[in-house]
Amino acid sequence: MTDMINIAREELFAGVALREQAARELAEPIAAAGRLMVQAIRSGGKILICGNGGSAADAQHYATEMVARLFKRERPAIAALALTTDTSVLTAVANDYGFERVFARQVEALGRKEDVLWGISTSGNSSNVLAAMHEARQRGMSIVAFTGQGGKMADLAEVVLSVPSANTMRIQEIHLALGHVLCKLVEEMLFPVSGREEA
Repeated sequence: MTDMINIAREELFAGVALREQAARELAEPIAAAGRLMVQAIRSGGKILICGNGGSAADAQHYATEMVARLFKRERPAIAALALTTDTSVLTAVANDYGFERVFARQVEALGRKEDVLWGISTSGNSSNVLAAMHEARQRGMSIVAFTGQGGKMADLAEVVLSVPSANTMRIQEIHLALGHVLCKLVEEMLFPVSGREEA
């Protein structure tokens, strides 16, 4: 039992240390990502979000925060869509074009130059996210990437939030925290609290 307690403590402290490092290194790019998304929304655009596995769940989570609301604050809905939720589209595209096209095909259908693609991959090398990013670039869309260390996604995005870790679990933990912060920044810039200046 003591060993299990020590393991739990070590894992939790490791997560805290990485979050502190992310706070030091990623505050500037996350603010840049927020400004990019706000510009898109103000131009009549939307945010398209994609990822696989846990990152697919994150995509849905972030879209929900944008469309519904963050915490209990009342404000208008923000146009955001997770490309991970329509099983009919996902399975049809995977069957007809291959799994690597499941997000790119949706970007082709829905993406406009005013929009932002938010791609999530702990490795930075998910082929279907990369294909979506290539499609977004062809359409003149802006791109935000959430990654771990390295990966090809960094070369395709205007703003990259690269978590300084090779541990998938740790990267996902920080991605979730970064996603919440990014949603909050977008909300604050679009709908500033009375008396507080917009960033």
